[in-house]
Amino acid sequence: MFYPSSPAGQPHAEQQRSRRVEEPTDYDSSPRGGGGILEDGPASDGARGGKYLFTLSLGALGIVYGDIGTSPLYALRECFHGPHAIPPTPANVMGVLSLVFWSLLIVISIKYLVFVMRADNRGEGGILALMSLIRPHRKGSRGFRFALTMLGLFGAALLYGDGIITPAISVLSAVEGLEIATPVFAHLVQPITILILIGLFLIQKRGTQGVGAIFGPVMIVWFISIAALGFLQIIREPGVLASVNPLYAVHFFRENTVHGFLALGTVFLVVTGGEALYADMGHFGARPIRLAWFVFVLPALLLNYMGQGALLLTQPSAAANPFYRLGPAWTLYPMVVLSTIATVIASQAVISGAFSLTRQAVLLGYSPRVQIDHTSAREIGQIYIPSVNWALMLATIALVVGFGSSSNLAAAYGVAVTTTMAITTMLMAVVAHELWGWSIPASLLLAGVFLVPDLAFFGANIVKVPHGGWFPLLVAAGIFIMMTTWRRGREILNARLIEEALPLEAFISDFGRVYRVQGTGVYMSRTENGVPPALLHNFKHNKVLHKTVALLTVITEDRPHVPESERLAVSDLGNGLFRVVARHGFMEDASVLELLGRVEQSGLEFPPGDTSFFLGKETIFASKRPGMAIWRERLFALMSRNARSATLFFRLPPNRVVELGAQIEI
Repeated sequence: MFYPSSPAGQPHAEQQRSRRVEEPTDYDSSPRGGGGILEDGPASDGARGGKYLFTLSLGALGIVYGDIGTSPLYALRECFHGPHAIPPTPANVMGVLSLVFWSLLIVISIKYLVFVMRADNRGEGGILALMSLIRPHRKGSRGFRFALTMLGLFGAALLYGDGIITPAISVLSAVEGLEIATPVFAHLVQPITILILIGLFLIQKRGTQGVGAIFGPVMIVWFISIAALGFLQIIREPGVLASVNPLYAVHFFRENTVHGFLALGTVFLVVTGGEALYADMGHFGARPIRLAWFVFVLPALLLNYMGQGALLLTQPSAAANPFYRLGPAWTLYPMVVLSTIATVIASQAVISGAFSLTRQAVLLGYSPRVQIDHTSAREIGQIYIPSVNWALMLATIALVVGFGSSSNLAAAYGVAVTTTMAITTMLMAVVAHELWGWSIPASLLLAGVFLVPDLAFFGANIVKVPHGGWFPLLVAAGIFIMMTTWRRGREILNARLIEEALPLEAFISDFGRVYRVQGTGVYMSRTENGVPPALLHNFKHNKVLHKTVALLTVITEDRPHVPESERLAVSDLGNGLFRVVARHGFMEDASVLELLGRVEQSGLEFPPGDTSFFLGKETIFASKRPGMAIWRERLFALMSRNARSATLFFRLPPNRVVELGAQIEI
């Protein structure tokens, strides 16, 4: 069985949405002083003008800000009505609003939009992109580098837990608005939520190309609506605007002590979605994301949160659901409908992110091959993975049934995201020192400034573990174990194959005396050295080889896209034997026929009807040989047996493929 290979010890990159196929990919590979390599991603070309920038900014509203944009539905409510609620006294309301304001300013506006988005991998962002930027620099201890890798992988695994919780809490909180209208709907909230979620996951196979066209406009209506509702309350109680004074937050902690600290766990809900800003940078570019935030999203969110606070100052009883009580009675049903649509959009972005993360894990060697369907001819990032889709659907529905309400789910929400944010801060500090040229004290100061709120939010959320926070941690732990087991298992398997491999020089010495037949034989190899086992097995059994033989190795690079000039390397080894090394980025698919179609080497052709592909298919057995624990070896063997066929994964013509098996103990 052949797997896409990546050089041992190479960096890896994460869950980010893909850029358009037609975008240029020949990036400058040297870091720029003081920032990322391609700071504004696809939007960096100034010649495209304001219209293109507006288009990207509109798209960012629909995808990037779906999660954080729907937080007003439940964030402030949980502060005054959840399990760790505090009384909605005027002092507490002003203190919480002050925390909300400074959280959005420090965590989102400054940390992510000013600093973190400068640490990009050729225009792509995300926690694993940070890890991939660091790992090529071998300064420092091996243990330190290993720890960074494990942190990055665990951060990526946590995103799956977020991908399960976000659709559940978002849609459930939107539908719960019906209970305010009449108690009749109380027993229908869960069934309606489940039906909406089932519909959401059922349409995933159609892709987001058509639905995506309305994402931006719908979110514009959403942000205008929540801003207007908040403004109506602010003009009735304008004194609420004084909460921007940080002294209110200081007074809040002084008066509430431990309870005030625990309230940070619910205040944190206002910044969930911050990682999406960074992860989606490659799809829209840093500039459109920043523009959409500062011009549109941030003002709308602040107006709504301030409006909810103003309402609580005059009507503390509205704490049960202040969002839906902002406007007149006639706005309730329209806002429930609009909220439901907005939360579906937010959920769509998270689900697509899980698809993207899974594809990257497959290409980087952290996951077995899975079925990946492309739903758009123009956007390579629009993919559909059936196995991930149905797993997310079942887990999300189970959460809705098991937790029952968005308030209960809020206890599970936050642990995963706070952990990922803290990991991002630590990795960013290393990038600042190694790539931006900052001194160690300056890098540590940067980390310290942002770790203070990160760790404060983490500490306030960690108490939620017994009340539901265990769920995303359990999901992340399971996925982390599978990713590391698969990676380590592949390394052991490669080592076993190398032990038994015949040196290429020894094979070449007898190659000219082998009986040859017309045609081309392509033997896919895990490494760039040695003779592929499939070639040895074929010659051993059939005593014959094709007139032209190509040894093909497909390598996934640590960068999102590979320039055309570096995509193929062909070596003529003589006597019709060629070594072909094909490279592609972690945001690109590996279609073997497409790669071979780019080969321009004299004497090396791949006629469709006269080319055969030979693949190795190994059956894995666990053993007591040094490598992994026996239970991990059995897990690796199970994952290997259930991996998707290499023929389908690499889009090879099935009638031209020959698989040669072998049994290997690891």
